[in-house]
Amino acid sequence: MDFNFIFLFLDSIFLQFDFLGGAHGALGSDDPIVKGLIASMFAVSAFGIVLNLFNAAVRRKMVDQTKLKRIMKETRAFQKERMAAMRAKDQAKMSELNKKSAYMNKMSMEMMQMNMRPMMITFVPLILIFYLVLPQLFSYTVAISPIPLNVIPGDFFQLTCTAAQAADPEHVCQEENALFLWAWYFLSSIAFSGIIMKLTKTSMDLS
Repeated sequence: MDFNFIFLFLDSIFLQFDFLGGAHGALGSDDPIVKGLIASMFAVSAFGIVLNLFNAAVRRKMVDQTKLKRIMKETRAFQKERMAAMRAKDQAKMSELNKKSAYMNKMSMEMMQMNMRPMMITFVPLILIFYLVLPQLFSYTVAISPIPLNVIPGDFFQLTCTAAQAADPEHVCQEENALFLWAWYFLSSIAFSGIIMKLTKTSMDLS
């Protein structure tokens, strides 16, 4: 399981709202310092890269990577072995594995805590930067998608502007499928996080 993706998703839930009470209820500026889609796209991506590097540095400092990977290997091997026993309907093997369940649950909990610890440090700086810095630098939308990206039903997690929003003169969306500031940051972070984690040797990929 890629815990980094989960944490980026959790962060993004907070980033899509303007808790500071902006005039439009969205993150961004009517008169941003960085103007133009191309400049905004690259600048927001750069913020995503820098913050990913910060996250990786905190992970290297706070998490014992050797121990984490050992626990991940043990957990994955246990799950694989249990699935094989269930498919084979091997009751003797299942009974043997059930005796290890408490230990493996403890290992899984420890693995989750190890992954959560860096988030407790990086979450506050990320929120402060996103609410106090980025809205002054960028417009409400900073990129254009060729297709709509609102794959989750409803309007809770919208990455791109809808046709109705673009048609509303009072809305921050000026064009259909325009990507919100927070959404482009979220997608940029996902795109670069795996590469940065491999380069900094903080990846949770066991292959």
